[in-house]
Amino acid sequence: MNTRESFTAVLNGEKPDTLPMVEWAAWWWDRTMSRWIGEGMPQLNLDQSLEYFGLEQMHCIAVTPPTPPAKGHGLGVIENESDYANLVKNNNIYSDAHIENFIKVVQNYKERHDNGEIIIRIWLDGFFWYPRKLFGIEPHLYAFYDYPELMEQICCDLEDFNMRVLRELFKIMKPEFIGYGEDMSYNHGPMLSRELFEQYITPHYKPLTKYTRENGVKTLIDTDGDVSMMIAWLIDCGADGVYPLERMAGVDVAKIRADYPEFILLGGYDKMVMHKGEAAIRAEFERLLPVMRSGYYIPSVDHQTPPEVSFEDYKIYVRVFEEYCKKAVK
Repeated sequence: MNTRESFTAVLNGEKPDTLPMVEWAAWWWDRTMSRWIGEGMPQLNLDQSLEYFGLEQMHCIAVTPPTPPAKGHGLGVIENESDYANLVKNNNIYSDAHIENFIKVVQNYKERHDNGEIIIRIWLDGFFWYPRKLFGIEPHLYAFYDYPELMEQICCDLEDFNMRVLRELFKIMKPEFIGYGEDMSYNHGPMLSRELFEQYITPHYKPLTKYTRENGVKTLIDTDGDVSMMIAWLIDCGADGVYPLERMAGVDVAKIRADYPEFILLGGYDKMVMHKGEAAIRAEFERLLPVMRSGYYIPSVDHQTPPEVSFEDYKIYVRVFEEYCKKAVK
């Protein structure tokens, strides 16, 4: 099987020749890369780096409504209806031109994707993430109550934009999955109630996930923290899977697999053991091995590899990773 066939097989619950070795967040931290280069790693681009480590070529192509930069971390670019109306009018953030530029990028990957050489995930902003980007972190949480009509308008506009993206994308390529950025959970669970999720999030996902499924493409939700409680919510809105399943937040992939046997899981490998030596690296793969054997699971680091991990640590990790990807299908 080639790269794309192996990955697709797992998404469909089938057994490949070996599990694909994926680094889903393959834009390593700058501090991590600086350390590795200082310790002898050649200076390589993304494709070359993935090949160097023996990892699958997974590429992320993003298309989101562009917004002006906020004045600081966690701050927004709007406060009310008037600000949003001016933002839309003056910046043309939902323009077809943004989608056309995205399609040009997709075209650059098409031949390699058609040949099965690469895996493509598409990044779209989700209905929790995007309003937060507009309002800022704290005002966004109040906006569910203070500006309910505006929240609904933003979500409607984003749904329309995302649907236009999908329609143009599927004319050119059927990627392995559409990944929606959300980050709506933290180490104690969801950042919003199920009531608010069903009011503001679910109705806007359902048309998109239905259309995506009709085109034979999977939908996965990217949300950090402990997503365990939210999985039933995600299934209700049509999602096929979730990532990155952060172990530090207490996520138990074995428990999720037992409760949801065909829900796709991506990630789950505890990044905090990667600098502790081969025995710790191997023990973490042993923890995950039953889930790796269960199907519908792509093992990967549960977020970006931290700078505590040396170049030698990562090479050990990749070597053991390959061993367990083969062991999982035997």
